Amino acid sequence: MVKLEHILLGLFAQRPWSGYDVKKWLSEDGKFFRSNADQSQIYRVLARMEASRWITHTVDPREKRPDAKVYLVTERGRSELLAWARTPYTPVARFQDPDFLVRFFFGGIVDAEALRTLVETELAARKDQVARFRGRDRTQHFASPIPEVDIRRARLLEELTHIRGMAEIDSWIAWLEEMLVSLDAAGVTSPPSP
Repeated sequence: MVKLEHILLGLFAQRPWSGYDVKKWLSEDGKFFRSNADQSQIYRVLARMEASRWITHTVDPREKRPDAKVYLVTERGRSELLAWARTPYTPVARFQDPDFLVRFFFGGIVDAEALRTLVETELAARKDQVARFRGRDRTQHFASPIPEVDIRRARLLEELTHIRGMAEIDSWIAWLEEMLVSLDAAGVTSPPSP
């Protein structure tokens, strides 16, 4: 699971941010990366990051409002961010987990080959999942269910859920394939040599 610290370091690598701006970004643009990060949690993480010397802050005086701490990444924070971004990516079982997407979003800090490898690794893992699980026996077995279980409805709902899951992973695979084509076309990455 991606750590909030790495998301924040990725943000601070791009520009200085206040804690309020971080909370606003996580609630809007970054909501697919990390949910349920409240203001107090963000400030606790920022304090830990500052104690670790990954970030520092300046004070931005505000008229008629409390002054704001504006956080900047330090050289030590830069090193931590790059070390995280350069670690080999290992796909998790659920493709909806944000680790890949966070790494992809901040992929501007790794070289072109590492970015392509990231996408190819995720794509291979999801294609493998489809190959291994798409045709499996999905028969539901009910043994002494509670009286409220409507078996016919439960089987239908399981099937509809499976159909939705297939559509989601197929869409994800198509998006990954499109990303490889787009990155190559933009000259960001290069296709592998034949």
